[in-house]
Amino acid sequence: MKIGIIGVGHIGKTVAQKLSAAGHDVKVANSRGPETIEADVLSTGARAATATEAVSDAEVVILSIPLDRIPQIAPIIAGAPADAVVIDTSNYYPTRDEKTEAIEAGQVESLWVAEQLGRPIVKAWNAIGSGSLTHHGKPAGTPGRIAIPVAADDPKAREVGMKLVDDTGFDGFDAGTLAESWRQQPGNPCYCTDLTADEIPDALANADAERAPKRRDLAVAAIMERVGDPRTNPGPEWGVRLSRALFM
Repeated sequence: MKIGIIGVGHIGKTVAQKLSAAGHDVKVANSRGPETIEADVLSTGARAATATEAVSDAEVVILSIPLDRIPQIAPIIAGAPADAVVIDTSNYYPTRDEKTEAIEAGQVESLWVAEQLGRPIVKAWNAIGSGSLTHHGKPAGTPGRIAIPVAADDPKAREVGMKLVDDTGFDGFDAGTLAESWRQQPGNPCYCTDLTADEIPDALANADAERAPKRRDLAVAAIMERVGDPRTNPGPEWGVRLSRALFM
């Protein structure tokens, strides 16, 4: 598939590497220009581009940018083909992002993103830590393979998201519609806890919309105490242990 990825941080970089290695035609962009994209991002065949170039003929657009930058990218996404599947990997962290009043008031994050972009989205790769995404992918059918929830209102778009998740080394789990995608957001039991497809249904069912933000903020405080920066990856094993202790 022709895939345009905007954002080459921890998640975007790894998704670009894995999808290009899987044989997809991948173009990647960041906010500073194609000449600033590091060689390792392109090491498996992805090509550097401007954001406009990355989405112009894409069948799939993947956004891997902080949630508060979504409104800024909306005019560029408007230039993508009307039938392009747009996948968002972001999560709302008010200690990192600007506070978003609609989300603070209870709007589901994915629905807010779709509203800002003016088009349907798929939510995927948001519920796995960057360390696990980089190091813990396995071939399909491997016992104990980690699953990643994928939510979307359009079943066909959800299937595309699940197939691409599989191509990155994880089971794509059908998590239903965007209205239910809050269950895979920070603070809930399936967020960054590296569960299998057999374990995810109970984790989604046990999600708690009221308690999740409190748990999310506790995790941020613990990471800050350990590494001093909520944007720093504390390591996959430690991060999973923390998430399981606080969210499950």
